[in-house]
Amino acid sequence: MSGPILALRAAILARLSADAALAGLMGGAVRLHDEPPRAAEPVYAVFGEAAARDASSDLGEGHEHAAAIVVWAKPGSARSALEAAERMAELLHDSALTLEGHRLVFMRVAAIESDRDDTSNLARATLRLRAITEVV
Repeated sequence: MSGPILALRAAILARLSADAALAGLMGGAVRLHDEPPRAAEPVYAVFGEAAARDASSDLGEGHEHAAAIVVWAKPGSARSALEAAERMAELLHDSALTLEGHRLVFMRVAAIESDRDDTSNLARATLRLRAITEVV
């Protein structure tokens, strides 16, 4: 059994990877990585910060998740990151993901944010997720 963060990430990756519209927005394939790929051209996404806090009850062990997915934009196009982040939000909000060793109680998109990286000057969009899982 994997931990709750890894189980949630795997389910998110499986859901997003199956979407042709998202693949089109990302240049032909869904490119969601654990780490920024070397010399990759945007549009691509990376799993950002994640936290799983205890949300257990008398009924069983559970976790409340706060997670982020950061989408990097094409140079000169904040829109490219925002469109991909918005598609991800459509696919994930209130979705019924299947997690290994855990059950997803709910998934919500808490926010979509846009900013610019000071080092690369590339725009990015951050999708912030909130979820509750239970151990099965």
